[in-house]
Amino acid sequence: MNRLIIGRYFPGSSLIHQLDPRFKLIFVLYFIGLLFFLDGMILQGVFFTLTLVIMLSTGVSLKTYVRGVRPLIWLILFATVLRIITTRGGEIYYEAGFFTLSEFGLLSGAYTFLRFVEMIFISTVLTLTTKPIDLTDAIYFLLKPLRYLYVPVEELSLMLSIALRFIPNLLDETEKVMNAQKARGMVFGEGNLLEQMKALTPLVLPLFAHSLKRAEDMADVLEVKGYKSGAKRTHYRALTWQVKDTLGVGLLVVLTVVVMTINVFG
Repeated sequence: MNRLIIGRYFPGSSLIHQLDPRFKLIFVLYFIGLLFFLDGMILQGVFFTLTLVIMLSTGVSLKTYVRGVRPLIWLILFATVLRIITTRGGEIYYEAGFFTLSEFGLLSGAYTFLRFVEMIFISTVLTLTTKPIDLTDAIYFLLKPLRYLYVPVEELSLMLSIALRFIPNLLDETEKVMNAQKARGMVFGEGNLLEQMKALTPLVLPLFAHSLKRAEDMADVLEVKGYKSGAKRTHYRALTWQVKDTLGVGLLVVLTVVVMTINVFG
């Protein structure tokens, strides 16, 4: 089984599990937006600490979260190194052509690394503590105003939730196909770029065929259950906004004030 945790749901009874999925989705989107306005190590430290506290309060071990980041670590490191060598400012430690190692570059790289990790962690909290059906309702709630612009909100929210739900399954299938191809003598990751791309052909075709088969099966299931696009429907379980969700909104307000205050006067 692959190690990517984002997209999976872990049942639990923690405070984070009990929060309204609409609030959790709003919180995650707003929290990620605030990450791009953090200026200085103080704010970075505050948000990273808050992220750790939220993760611990879910009842899921930190090892699980770290295990979920590992498959993306090379992407994070690539973005970090790219940020370091392309940012100039402060004391210059080394310079050769377009490559520059400077004080501001190292700080910018550190911010980029922390920002990516926090984004993955907080997004993972959302999927670990929210049932797919509840996440679908939350997405629908946020997109609901777009109905007045004739946007198919219900279909769009359903597609987004299904796509998020089946990311782990797709990666599981990828690992199975890779293992099967390796058992047949296929070698991945060797040779030049063109040879590596050719080596992926026996991997892509089975995955594409399996994805089409899964999509067809999903369509059959929805049809059997009576799903009709655009039809008015009620909800078996209505989402309930609670006092704890309102307090969470207050936390967002506090975070916004802290970020603005430190950025302006810090």
